[in-house]
Amino acid sequence: MEAIRTQKVADAIAGRIEKLILEGALRPGEKLASERDLAQRLDVSRPSLRDAIDKLVKRGLLTASRSGTSVAEFLTPMMTPLANLYREHHNAAADYLEFRKWVEAQAARYAAERATAVDRAAIRNCLTEMKKAHKMTDPAREAEADANLHLLIYEASHNFIVLHVMRGLSELLRDNVFFNRDNLYRLAGVREKLLAQHLEIGQAVIAGHPDEAENAAAKHIEFVFGTVESIRQDKERLKCSMSRVGRSAFIAEQ
Repeated sequence: MEAIRTQKVADAIAGRIEKLILEGALRPGEKLASERDLAQRLDVSRPSLRDAIDKLVKRGLLTASRSGTSVAEFLTPMMTPLANLYREHHNAAADYLEFRKWVEAQAARYAAERATAVDRAAIRNCLTEMKKAHKMTDPAREAEADANLHLLIYEASHNFIVLHVMRGLSELLRDNVFFNRDNLYRLAGVREKLLAQHLEIGQAVIAGHPDEAENAAAKHIEFVFGTVESIRQDKERLKCSMSRVGRSAFIAEQ
């Protein structure tokens, strides 16, 4: 009877942790509290917790090692080869931004319709952080707030598929797989426009205006796409100019 009771408790614990992973509360790569601390917080026995963790490890949702238990980075096996593939094809950035335009617009609409008070507060705080970061010379902190804002909107859309897929793609963006965000932010006049666009999206979501949020998100991605394409074309023109400068290496001496 004790074994049956323990098994039911373990299933309940596993279900609770699994739900937190599904909802995005526990994120890939995050380390869980120690077994002792987690058992105390959940008010369960350590054997029951251990059984629950074993179940989730076998299902690929957690990883366990000597250093502790962490949420599995379950999208990494798919994202790593994709990152290597995308780096070799310049048009991947265009396809990525086209995909993002579809997703961002709908995510912003659903966020405006579904956001809870907690979601709105998180977005409001992120906008405040973004405005503070905008005053700094180095755009790195503002770029980080940019990425965080989009993740918060995915969370506020309350669509788990969108959240997990876009979180994985966001990591590729942070690693500059599709384009260099630092170059984007350092282009003259771009930071000001990006800030205005992010504020428009965030404020529309907070106000609960789905049409405005959708339109603002779509226009934002169109602007990013156009700017990234402009940067790419400038690089190609520079290469062309440099090839003319170096043409003498290919010509016979008179």
